[in-house]
Amino acid sequence: MGEEARLIIRKLTTEDADAAAELDLKSFGKKDACSRNYFFQSAQDERKEFIVAVRNGKIIACAGAEIFSDTAEIESLAVDPDCRGQGIGKIILIKLIGAIKKRGASFMVLEVRPSNTAAIELYKGFGFQIVEREKNYYRDEDAWIMARDFG
Repeated sequence: MGEEARLIIRKLTTEDADAAAELDLKSFGKKDACSRNYFFQSAQDERKEFIVAVRNGKIIACAGAEIFSDTAEIESLAVDPDCRGQGIGKIILIKLIGAIKKRGASFMVLEVRPSNTAAIELYKGFGFQIVEREKNYYRDEDAWIMARDFG
């Protein structure tokens, strides 16, 4: 694999807001995508930890969480549909969990659509368990609340 194809994981910056929003739209569609402003604000928010995976100068994955003392809520994890099946989701989740733990959080929670079986399997592979069902979370579908104690 040449230098050009190398995957780089780094913090999200305000300059990444447009690309992150485009990735989210491509990954989740209009109804679930986060806005450019969401990513712009997240890049500046001390309570948040957002990272991106970059290949050939293009953001192909983004993941982030908000940290509340010892608890973190994973708010987003998107992988470009053209790059799925390459282990990128696993890589960026490993890096995000590591960054969250460095900031002192040991308990993590997230919401996921029950229809998003690939994401559910990814999270289960990291020891997350379904703990609750949130009715009408996405307006058109419930959400599974998944959690994991890393302490």
